[in-house]
Order: sequence, then C-alpha cells, then structure tokens
Amino acid sequence: MSLLRDHDFRGLFLADSASQVGAQLLLLALPLVAVSALEASEFEVGALAACQTAAFVVIGLPAGAIVDRLSKRTVMVVSDWARAAALASVPVAWWLDVLTIYQLYVVALVLGVFTVFFDAAYQSYLPHLVGRERLVEGNSALEGVRTVAQLGGPSAGGYLIQFLTAPFALVVTVAGFAWSAVCLTTIRKREERRERRDAHLAREIAEGVRYVLGHRLLRRIAGCTATANLFHSIAQPVLLLLLARDLGLGAGAIGLLLAAGGVGGVAGVLVNARLVRRFGQGPTMWLAIALPAPLTFVLPWLQADWRLALFVLYEFCVGAGIVVYNVTQVSFRQAITPEPLLGRMNATIRFLVWGTLPLGGLLGGVLGEMIGIRNTLLVAALGACLAFLWLVTSPLRSLRELPVSEELSS
Repeated sequence: MSLLRDHDFRGLFLADSASQVGAQLLLLALPLVAVSALEASEFEVGALAACQTAAFVVIGLPAGAIVDRLSKRTVMVVSDWARAAALASVPVAWWLDVLTIYQLYVVALVLGVFTVFFDAAYQSYLPHLVGRERLVEGNSALEGVRTVAQLGGPSAGGYLIQFLTAPFALVVTVAGFAWSAVCLTTIRKREERRERRDAHLAREIAEGVRYVLGHRLLRRIAGCTATANLFHSIAQPVLLLLLARDLGLGAGAIGLLLAAGGVGGVAGVLVNARLVRRFGQGPTMWLAIALPAPLTFVLPWLQADWRLALFVLYEFCVGAGIVVYNVTQVSFRQAITPEPLLGRMNATIRFLVWGTLPLGGLLGGVLGEMIGIRNTLLVAALGACLAFLWLVTSPLRSLRELPVSEELSS
C-alpha cells in the first residue's frame, strides 16, 4: 500500500473506491427495482442483465481504438458523469410514477456503453500512472478496494434498499459516480501526446484483435474468462429470483449472503502473493478457477434453512478465486502489451470475455422460464466446471513465471 503515498495514484484509488461501492449497490438494486417495483418476469430480469452488458459486444472493439487516441483520464471522467446522469433518471421516474421496464432497459444500455469506455481507459491508465514495475502492487491495491466494496456493499446496500426502497437507493450509486469523477480530476500527471501513424479506425481495431488472438497465452486467458463469465451470467439473474421470490428473503438478508464473496476476496488479496511463490503464476491462475467451480452445484439445492450456509461457503470460495485469478492475469496483460496497444488490447479482451454476458443473461431468463430456476442453475454449474480447461491445456499449466516477451505470439 506504499503507492497510496503517491498523490496521483491516491486520486485513482479514491475514485475507484467510490465507483466500486456504487457498482456493488447497483448490482443488487437495479434488478430488485425490476422485481419489487415492476414485478418483472424471469425473462425481463434476464433481458435487463443482458442490456447492462450488451455494449461490450456492440462497441467493445471501437471503444479501445478510441481510448488509445484520447486522454484516458478525460474518458474516465466523462464516463462517470454520464453514468451518474443516466442512473439518476430512475428514482425520478419512480417518484413520478412513470417508471417502466423499458426505461430500465435504456438506462442499463447507457450504463453499459460508458462502462465499456471507462474500463478500457482505466486498465490502460494504470501502467502510465505507476509504471510497469509496480503493476502487481497497483492491481493488488485496487483489487483490494473491489473486494472490500464487495464485502460491505451488498449487506449495506441490502438494508439501504429496505430503508429507502430500491429506486431511491440508486441515489447512493449516483453519488459514487460523481465522487469518482471529482477524484479523477485531482490527478496531476498528464499523458504524453503521441503522433499516430495510422488514423484509420478499422485498421487500429484489427491491429488490437490480431495482437490478442495471435498471442497464445492471451488467447487462452480470454477463452477461460469468457467461459466462466457466460455460465456465471446464466446463473446470476435467476439466482436473485430464487433468493428474493422463491425463498422469500429480504434485500438485507440477500446482501449479507452476497457479502461472503467480499470476505473471500479479502482472503484472496492476502494469500495471492504466497500462492504465486508456492505454485507459480500459471498454476495459480488455473487453480483459482478450477477449485471453487464445483461449489456451484450448491445453488440448485438452496432452501431457506441450513443450506444457506453452503451458499455462504460458495460465495467465499468463488470470491477468493476471482481475486487471485484477476490480479495475476490482469497484471500479465498490462505488462506484456506495448503501451500504444493497451487500450485496444483491453477492449478486445473485454469484448471477448464480457461479450458472453448478455448472451448468458438472455439464456438465463429463457431457461428460467422453460426449465425452471433450479434446473437453470444446474446447467450453469455444469458449465462453470469447464472454464479451467482453457488454461490447463496450455503452457500455463506449469509455467511458473509468465514471460513478457513476444516469443509466445504465434
């Protein structure tokens, strides 16, 4: 955490803290607005989840090329203000009694568009801010923020939703995006302007895609993350319906259960360095995905009894695994990629791994209505156990130190 002594990194850290807390509340509040205020069906909740991530498919690749042309800090600030404005419309419409599921779809789409730009700029900005030699330290600090937000966000958000109702609880998220924008404007270090030899957007996009798909480790990491995201997004909308509607749990109770993932994330931050030293970077990466996956089979059998303790165990282990996996693979991606390609590399990876989320959300909604919530969760559990195969059948299976040369490009 010595990086926090640096004024500019501290600005990014504080911005990320506010944004992550807001995002954790949004994860719970937006679908609960649909379920509680609008009595949405399984398909409508799934469609809402798809709208939140559809932008990664539609504009994911152009966003990376655009970010590489612009000031990344400016992109993040504009994205924060745009998300705050879009989200603020929900409590206003609810108060005026004109809120509809279609407005939630539009808001979710707008949030998704500016999240694409923010994320592409954010992951490309960190190497400029801290230097490549401190990427693991920077990513660990920021991942710690995410996990602490995940720890306190759902539980606090759940009770906040009960107290204020879900639409007005979104005001806290609006404030989080606004605070993030203010913190980012305090960063003093400016990016150097680079002359671009090729100003053709399509060629720049193609260059980023070729780099990712042509690198056999990046290709495998993208495949693993995309598979895990697909089946997680199938489970997520129907899981909230199971907890809130079928089991009759309140928003506060749901928040407390989900907070176990944050506790696991904190544990992941604490043990990540030790695991890498013990097993090496490649094995740590695939073990972090493989070991928690079988616990997904707990979800179809949940009841409002002692089995909720198994759900807490599932959330804890998956939360820890995600943190260990993300710190390792994100730091590697940032370290191996030339700086002029960072935005396009991150956008291409995001396109591939987040592009499965709208498909998963729609599949979750459709399967929930066709075969029922619990059978849908069983399908998601079966798929979640396959993601690690992308890594274990590659050089990452036994690679102790991830290379930072181009020798692994095919």
